[in-house]
Amino acid sequence: MTITVPPRDTINDTIATVPEGQSKHARRFGLPVATALVMGNIIGGGIFLLPASVAPFGTISLVAFAVLTVGAIALALVFGRLAERHPRTGGPYVYAREAFGDFAGFLAAWSYWITAWVSNAALAVAAVGYLDVLVPLHDSRPATIGAALLLQWLPALANLAGTRYVGAVQLVATVMKFVPLLLVAVGGLFFFDADNLGPFEVSGTGAVGALSASAAILLFSYLGVESAAVSAGEVRDPQRNVGRATILGTAGAAVIYLLGTLAVFGLVSHDRLGESTAPFSDAVNAMFGGAWGGTAVACMALVSMVGALNGWTLLSAQTPYAAAKDGLFPAVFARKRRGVPTVGVLVTVVLASLLTVYNYTVGSDGVFEVLVLVTTFTATVPYLLSTAAQIHYLASGQAHRVNRARLVRDGVLAAVAAGFSLWLVAGSGYAAVYQGVLFLFAGVLVYAWMSARKANAA
Repeated sequence: MTITVPPRDTINDTIATVPEGQSKHARRFGLPVATALVMGNIIGGGIFLLPASVAPFGTISLVAFAVLTVGAIALALVFGRLAERHPRTGGPYVYAREAFGDFAGFLAAWSYWITAWVSNAALAVAAVGYLDVLVPLHDSRPATIGAALLLQWLPALANLAGTRYVGAVQLVATVMKFVPLLLVAVGGLFFFDADNLGPFEVSGTGAVGALSASAAILLFSYLGVESAAVSAGEVRDPQRNVGRATILGTAGAAVIYLLGTLAVFGLVSHDRLGESTAPFSDAVNAMFGGAWGGTAVACMALVSMVGALNGWTLLSAQTPYAAAKDGLFPAVFARKRRGVPTVGVLVTVVLASLLTVYNYTVGSDGVFEVLVLVTTFTATVPYLLSTAAQIHYLASGQAHRVNRARLVRDGVLAAVAAGFSLWLVAGSGYAAVYQGVLFLFAGVLVYAWMSARKANAA
């Protein structure tokens, strides 16, 4: 299958014209780039490492992936409906604040911000696993840490150059990542060996426990369904394009995810998969023999992860920007240059870098899984608040916010999305919930300070 990268002029045409007086480095995203932002952030580094992370639970994790997909699509539809009502930068923060006030909005913004920079640290750790295929690093902890930091700072520099470059990098990276994923997802099925699948459930926690625990890890692969909603202020015609980009991006990612994970499970033996740091490279090597295929996949996986880091770095700055505009985050987060909240980008990459160094210093075993479970908990807070906002609008009979012809459908979707979010909190595990709650409580103190300053200013 031949995939042609659009010429530069096409990429620039995909991003809407800049309003007069705005920096030439800033552009509004059209539907193709908004969809690429969603798919690029969903299909980031997670999918390239997650088959190995959930292998210890057995093939029941494939069932968890299917259930997770239903919940993710329901959540995407809820975000699409909310974006029609509030087409502004901030996504879950905007929805929670509009429905429940400043404190709920702050919690959504704070939790989402934590999710974003912790996710960046996890993506960098996953990228190092594939970089190790090309350049052996894991024998040297300083080299591993240095590579992880470099992979975080390069996308941050691209963001600081302006949204014009963020959109271009995102589009190219999204196209590039489809090559290894489609190769394994489609081609791998012709080499599928059922003997590689291993046992159905091996965790010893029972089917329900294994299903919830594997789903909590797998949620990381679906973080990003809200990408277009969070960046709605940078999307052209957001009331129409945000919802469409969210649904198209999530549905496309879901198909590739399910086929790709199934193929990896059938290509790499269960025992070997659990110890792999680059499962897609191992899968391609199993398909064609030798190591050349795995090396090529590692290169493309790195491009994919850098693209995901590029998009997540932008998102990590957008929510604090929206909250700062309302006086709920420090005012410095509201500063923009070239269409990008520069302080938010810098603070995010510094925090992610410190977290990466800390986790590698404490011990490199299971660093990716630890970071993933923390983001699972923190992500469910803004997700749950957003679905609660939709339920609030549906139940309160606000006719100007609810399309009555869609009332039943929207109610079912909101209920599924809410149940999905609560289930993921339960599956995150005590350690992740403990750490996540500490992060949340720290945010309460920040809110107390910011709300007092806002009251004094008023």
